[in-house]
Amino acid sequence: MMIGKVFLVGAGPGDPDLITRKGLKLIQTADVVVFDRLIPLELLDEARGDAEFINVGKAPTRHRLDQESINEVIVNRALQGNQVVRLKGGDPLVFGRGSEEALACHQAGVPFEIVPGISSSYAVPAYAGIPLTHRHLSSAFTVIAGHEDPAKDEVSIHYEAVARMGGTIVILMGVSKLSDVLNRLIQAGLDPNTPAAMIEWGTTPFQRVVEGTVTSLPQRAAEAAIMSPATTVIGEVVRLRTLGTQWFDALAVASANPSR
Repeated sequence: MMIGKVFLVGAGPGDPDLITRKGLKLIQTADVVVFDRLIPLELLDEARGDAEFINVGKAPTRHRLDQESINEVIVNRALQGNQVVRLKGGDPLVFGRGSEEALACHQAGVPFEIVPGISSSYAVPAYAGIPLTHRHLSSAFTVIAGHEDPAKDEVSIHYEAVARMGGTIVILMGVSKLSDVLNRLIQAGLDPNTPAAMIEWGTTPFQRVVEGTVTSLPQRAAEAAIMSPATTVIGEVVRLRTLGTQWFDALAVASANPSR
C-alpha cells in the first residue's frame, strides 16, 4: 500500500472566507479531515461526501485527545494511504502545535506539507478596527501566548523585553490568565494606563469587543463575560477604533439581525 500524505492547513481566524485557495482545494479533495474546535465548521461542507471527519478539538479545560494521540491519528490515517488534511484554526505554526505534528510525520516517514493560514494575531484586531501598526503610533508589534505549557519549569516570555519594546502587544490564549499576564507587564514597566481591548470570537458574527486600559480591562472583560477564544491588544493603536477605523461591528449586527 502506498503511503498517503498529510497537509497541515491553517483554516484562518474564524470567518470561513478567510481560508486560502490552496487550503480550500485540499479540503475538497481530502480523504480524511482531522479538525480542531475553532475551525469554521462551514469549511467541512466543502469536503467530499465520502470523506472521514475526525474531531480532535481541544477546549481550554478539556481535551478530546491529547497531542500524542492526535499525532497518532494523522500519521496512521496517512500510513493507510489517505490524503489527510489536518485543519487547524489560524496558522498551523502560530501557537498551533503544527510543528509537533510535522515532526511526528517526519519520524514516521509520512510526507507532509504546511499550508499557512491567516493568523488571528493580526486578523482579529483588523476586524475590530485596530491596526497593529500605524504611522506615528506603532512601528512594531509583539505576539505572546497568554497561556504556556504548565510542564515548563519557568516562564519563557521575557516580559521586561516585551514591555520595553514599545509598539503593540497582542496576547493569544489569554482569557483565563489575563490579569496575571497584564500584571506581569505592568511590573515589567508597561504604563498601566495604556489603551487595551479584548476581542471575543473575532472575525465572526459573534464578535464582541471590550475596551479599557491595561489596568481596567480584566474587570471589564469579566463584567462582559468574555470567553475563549479571545484576542487581547495593547497599545495606542486601540484608540483608532473609536476614531473611525472600526468597520465590522455594524456588519456583524446586521448579519445577526437580517430583518434590520
